[in-house]
Amino acid sequence: MKPIADSELIINPDGSAFHLHIKPEQLAGKVILVGDPGRVETVAGFFDEVLHRGDNREFVWSTGSYKGVLFTVISTGIGTDNIDIVLNELDALVNVDFATRLPKEDHRSLEIVRIGTSGSLQADIPSDSWVLSEKAVGFDGLLNFYAGRDGISDLGFEQAFISHSGWKANLTKPYVVKADSTLISRLKSDKVYPGATISAPGFYGPQGRVIRLGLAMPDINERITAFRYGEQRICNYEMECSAIYGLSALLGHKAVTVCVIIANRLAGNYSKDYKKQVTLLIEYVLDSLAK
Repeated sequence: MKPIADSELIINPDGSAFHLHIKPEQLAGKVILVGDPGRVETVAGFFDEVLHRGDNREFVWSTGSYKGVLFTVISTGIGTDNIDIVLNELDALVNVDFATRLPKEDHRSLEIVRIGTSGSLQADIPSDSWVLSEKAVGFDGLLNFYAGRDGISDLGFEQAFISHSGWKANLTKPYVVKADSTLISRLKSDKVYPGATISAPGFYGPQGRVIRLGLAMPDINERITAFRYGEQRICNYEMECSAIYGLSALLGHKAVTVCVIIANRLAGNYSKDYKKQVTLLIEYVLDSLAK
């Protein structure tokens, strides 16, 4: 096997991953992903001790201990294109020898939890509630660039959704990937609404918002709300979950997403103080993973 070329895996002079600026020995096995760089300090504020920290562009991170368990929290910024960077570099940090540039013989699997914010697409899921994403529906198309995409996707759900929505052929084909079942079981409780989550490649048109531009599919949100696949339904919109699930499944990591609902799209209302709920959710996730 040939070493991975310098152009394909860029390693900084200090031995850290190119974008994340994390060294292999600085990464914990449990990883919290947040979109907002400012939210990293909120998560790290729960740590008993911060051992390492760093930042580069929108990627801010801290590694520390919580109740004796090591965690790394990293901000990803917005969108699945950033997740492509974050997931591939996280995997390289644990599964590639940076000295030899060869994949390690012993695979290491990370536990990855995204804590985010999102908009509800169901009337009974109000603002300030929490949604646990059992499946992710990717409108972004990222996973379609990788081999093995069909092998980790729920193809039946995909086809049913494409047929139900009247999906246009010139849009990227949706993909559907499930969360890790062990992480789902650890985070599931009467505090969260379980369901499927859509990851959109934008905040406005791709999520059915109209300001001055019309939509190619004007009734897309109504169709999403009405969609059922057996007993499964789509609960909310956000912008990162699908790539996290897809790349984690292909790379052999465990991933799940749980989001605070900051707006109910059907009711047209918005949370009065979603940051309080985000803080409560952070503690809930840390406690669930530290057990």
